[in-house]
Amino acid sequence: MKLKVYADRMSQPCRAILIFCKVNRIDFEEVRIILAKRQQLSPEFIAVNPMGKVPAIVDGRFQLFESHAILIYLACAFPGIADHWYPNDLSKRGKIHSVLDWHHSNLRRGAITDGKTMNGSNSSFGISKQKVLLRASNKEGFCNTNSNIWWSEFPKDARKFSFEDYFPFLLNTVLGPALGIKPNPQAAAGAEKLLVSSLSKIESVWLKGNGKFLLGSSQPSIADLSLVCEIMQLEVLGDKERDGILGPYKKVQQWIENTKNATTPHFDEVHTILFRAKARLQKPPSGTTINEASKKGALHSKM
Repeated sequence: MKLKVYADRMSQPCRAILIFCKVNRIDFEEVRIILAKRQQLSPEFIAVNPMGKVPAIVDGRFQLFESHAILIYLACAFPGIADHWYPNDLSKRGKIHSVLDWHHSNLRRGAITDGKTMNGSNSSFGISKQKVLLRASNKEGFCNTNSNIWWSEFPKDARKFSFEDYFPFLLNTVLGPALGIKPNPQAAAGAEKLLVSSLSKIESVWLKGNGKFLLGSSQPSIADLSLVCEIMQLEVLGDKERDGILGPYKKVQQWIENTKNATTPHFDEVHTILFRAKARLQKPPSGTTINEASKKGALHSKM
């Protein structure tokens, strides 16, 4: 039975999973789950992942969620995966795990905890009961330029519509206004501080030495792919703002390019949705209220 990958390409962990599968020629079916339409809360998807989040996979009778766990599983379950992605050497594996754990408690954490301060709210998306104008999702899952959709209010249950796959820095700068959410400068400043601190640590610790990839490696691992996809979310900013953040970190910039090159052409193909979102956010459609308020053969599982 073919592997199923449940994903929304606007989500950075989902993109990492999809790129890994494509680069390693894993035979899989991509099942689109559009977060903007709250499809992650459907009964059908909750049966796959009761947490109501993407990505998730189904491999035969086996179900799994959490992106790092999925990447590790894929690297082990499918024969023929190059060793550099998740080495058999336990010391190298341990190092990769240290990066992945650091990711969740630092770079990734910036996409969750600081978002709780938006508009002074304790909710995960900053407002618990407010009309929000969203551009309706198109077939790619983001920003139909021809129509808008009103959501009268957010639900009160624990599985709320989630913006956790976007940096709070982005939510409080370019994405917030595009979603009809009032930006919170204090939250944006806190998120940017955490982001900059994380980039500094990547530059000085994980990219220490002359290797092209994390931990001094000459080839990418699942950790490289996961972290680079996270940072790529900055693409939705204008070039000036993005370059202003990444500019001081020359090693980080080269590492991002190295990872792109190592996974071409799949990296850019999977990120196409993000590039389109960037273009739409930078140039809103005329007549909309958005932004007006704030200018080798297929591999098969061993399962």
